[in-house]
Amino acid sequence: MDYPRRKKRTNFTIGLLFLAGGIEYAVILPTIWAYLRTLDAEPYYLGLAISAFSFAGLITGPFFGYWSDRTRQTKAIILFANLFQIAGNFMYFVGGSKWMLLSSRLVAGVGTGAGASIFSYLTQSTTSQERATVFAVVMACRQFGLLVGPACNVFLRLCDFWIGPFVVNKFTSPGLFMCLVWILLQVIVFVMYYDLPLLPPPCSDRVMSMPSDVLDEEEEEPLVHHEVGQEEEAEPSSYGSTCVEPRGPLLGDECRYVPNGHLTDEEAAKGREKSPFSNFSSLREYLREEVVVLLTAQFITLFNQTALETMVTPITQRYLNFGELENSIMYFLCGVEVICGFFLVRCLSVRFKDRVILVVGLVICNVACVWCLLFLTRPQGSFAVLLMELVVGVFLQVLGLPFVAVSQVSLFSKVTAERTQGLSQGLRRSVGGVATILGPLWAGGLTENLYIMLGAMMGLLSLLMIMVGLSYPYLVEPAGGYVSSETERDEDSS
Repeated sequence: MDYPRRKKRTNFTIGLLFLAGGIEYAVILPTIWAYLRTLDAEPYYLGLAISAFSFAGLITGPFFGYWSDRTRQTKAIILFANLFQIAGNFMYFVGGSKWMLLSSRLVAGVGTGAGASIFSYLTQSTTSQERATVFAVVMACRQFGLLVGPACNVFLRLCDFWIGPFVVNKFTSPGLFMCLVWILLQVIVFVMYYDLPLLPPPCSDRVMSMPSDVLDEEEEEPLVHHEVGQEEEAEPSSYGSTCVEPRGPLLGDECRYVPNGHLTDEEAAKGREKSPFSNFSSLREYLREEVVVLLTAQFITLFNQTALETMVTPITQRYLNFGELENSIMYFLCGVEVICGFFLVRCLSVRFKDRVILVVGLVICNVACVWCLLFLTRPQGSFAVLLMELVVGVFLQVLGLPFVAVSQVSLFSKVTAERTQGLSQGLRRSVGGVATILGPLWAGGLTENLYIMLGAMMGLLSLLMIMVGLSYPYLVEPAGGYVSSETERDEDSS
């Protein structure tokens, strides 16, 4: 099978994985509280079960990412992680006790850690120009899963039969359904996912096809000779990446990331062992200004999003008398808006820089938070007025999410080292996991004190705007790119 076809199959499989993640969230969440009540669980078990899923992914993300950085074998990681998804959902189907249900979400959450490895692969297999577009499509797949999930529940709630000793009803059927979905995906990953080379084929194929004696000669002279004053141009490859000839020896793969203008050349040239992590410093890599800003954006965005999701349902019930059907319609429309937002960002990312899209998204989120502070803390007026105030506030908040989400993920992949993208993406997702745990806890305890809740959200957004404004010049892809260690040694010796 030719290379482009294998890449399309791999990307299609990744889309299915994110789609399944969205479906699971939308299938499990609506029924888990009623399921827990049938098992005589205390109310706080709902928060524990939801948080356990996020907590497991928070812990395992960096480990799966580190694994992919060391082995470059994403397929094996996905197959291994899916086993936890299968086991966790089967445990949810079996049920039997509140502890089994809590454990099932913890086990299933372990499998979400593979997302760090997938984002690492997407980062290393795309050019910086197309990366935001690819991330937007992947995130839209998950959002589409959130729309498909409720439709699946319409049929699952009708289940009422036995499989051996296990009952299949509206509470246990979501676990069985998702178990079968992940088993099917396990087969699809095994058949359709390929561990593709991360180097552009024109360069790598050229090297592999050369005899060893030719390679020795090629190492001593440049592959392409340019006339004086002629600029080097990168030749586009069918891989969807940019083929750039290395400045050091042809086969030298000990490449080092040159960070974003915060380290001097002398600092950046330190440490040249051959291990892919030998030049890696957590202090230098993750405490740089632009990295801290983007991790903060990840945390605040997800914190506010989950807090808003927790806050909206009590408000609609209290002031608009919304029931299950009305809230379902509202969430469905929000899901459609988010998907449209992702595809809007996909189009805009071709014309605008990531940092511009980030600022636009933050401005929209700030406007939405101010609107909620003014009109939703003490709603007044007729039903139509209250509905309009809610619709505008939710619409603005949801509209800003794709702008911030896509741009900060794309920027984060560009200001952190490609060779350690797995670990970096795992850290980013862990920060997001902390936010998804704290957001509902914060909002759930302050539904009666919206001034305090929304005021804190507004304060976080204002802080983020200040940080982005001060660090705006650094929120770009490093100009230095990658420098081979051989070239560094030559530069230091001269």
